[in-house]
Amino acid sequence: MVTDGTMALRITAFDGSATGPVDAVVGLHLRSRRGLRYLLTAPGELGLARAYISGELELIGAHPGDPYPVLAELAAGLAFHRPPTADLVRILRGIGWQSLMPIPPPPQEVAPRWRRLAAGLSHSRARDAAAVGHHYDVSARFYRNVLGPSMVYTCAAYPSVDSSLEVAQENKMRLVFEKLRLRPGDRLLDLGCGWGPFVLYAARRGVRAVGVTLAAEQARFGQRAIAEAGLDDLAEIRHGDYRDHTETGFDAVSSMGMTEHIGIAQYPTYFAIMHAALRPGGLMLNHCVTRRDGHARTRAGATADRYIWPDGQLASVGRIVSAIHDAGFEVLHTENLREHYALTLAHWSANLVEHWDDAVAEIGAERARIWGLFMAAGRLRMRRGRLQLHQVLATKPDHAAHPVPLGPWWQR
Repeated sequence: MVTDGTMALRITAFDGSATGPVDAVVGLHLRSRRGLRYLLTAPGELGLARAYISGELELIGAHPGDPYPVLAELAAGLAFHRPPTADLVRILRGIGWQSLMPIPPPPQEVAPRWRRLAAGLSHSRARDAAAVGHHYDVSARFYRNVLGPSMVYTCAAYPSVDSSLEVAQENKMRLVFEKLRLRPGDRLLDLGCGWGPFVLYAARRGVRAVGVTLAAEQARFGQRAIAEAGLDDLAEIRHGDYRDHTETGFDAVSSMGMTEHIGIAQYPTYFAIMHAALRPGGLMLNHCVTRRDGHARTRAGATADRYIWPDGQLASVGRIVSAIHDAGFEVLHTENLREHYALTLAHWSANLVEHWDDAVAEIGAERARIWGLFMAAGRLRMRRGRLQLHQVLATKPDHAAHPVPLGPWWQR
């Protein structure tokens, strides 16, 4: 292995080879030829992920629940150099040409996009259900350990950098509630409601709330929480596809953390359903991860696509605002919470570290490593500005009245 020598990270291998400073605080250790074959047959991010998830690439100086320190060093200074051809031939003779023969990936990896056609075309109902199930129909106990008691699986809004995760998530729900100008007796539709935390938040304040989720486990969990809170007369969570929703007359529609999953080609349908669900003058808030510009590719990388978000797509905030506008909304306000999401991911990672043994017992070591990698990588991309998090507030115009105040009516 050869690097450019600028990073404070040491890489060692099972054959005794090494690169990087000997006094590095963090590093990687390649444990076996199997791990080497992953690196050689899928060069780049996917090969590294396969070797790490399978346990053949070991973290040094970082916990598997939070590999952020290692990823940060890799991103800061890693640059592999191609050896001269003669050296490359000698290296391959030494490790064996069989090392270039592909081996089965870890069993947690889903098939690449082109092989998922058996489950339907991209973002068909069947294929979306399979993709959502892969990500969300995991043990509720695992998610509670990572997300905390709130069970909010979206970016928090931190009043200060030293706020706790629970305070920040409560503040985020308050912020969304206020942006939507919800009042007792209003009707709220929450698309992609997850385990129902915002549905519960609104119902506790007298709002009649309906949540929709495609994840069966989330719907069951949310309905139990509603019953335990004694809010059956105000709140409901439905298991189903957002495209099947036809109810109208809502005062507000929220969607937090769902746009990433639906596919850009579905934006017109997605926002048209929100528009149809609202009464004239009603408010809509869309909260999602975004790309830093409109020129970046929209599909998730190979690792995220095969292990985290099958069929996921991210667009720039400009593209999302345009789609919202084209659906007939008037866009009122946009807000970037990128730094807040980096803090949120740091707290989730800390929770995973704290509950690591329980997480491994619940979902297995390989899948627990996937989650640690996913959250650390997301945190790094948020810190570096490669990903962002935008809330977009819009209204369904009511030309017979002026339904909103002249300026922002919510407290940040």
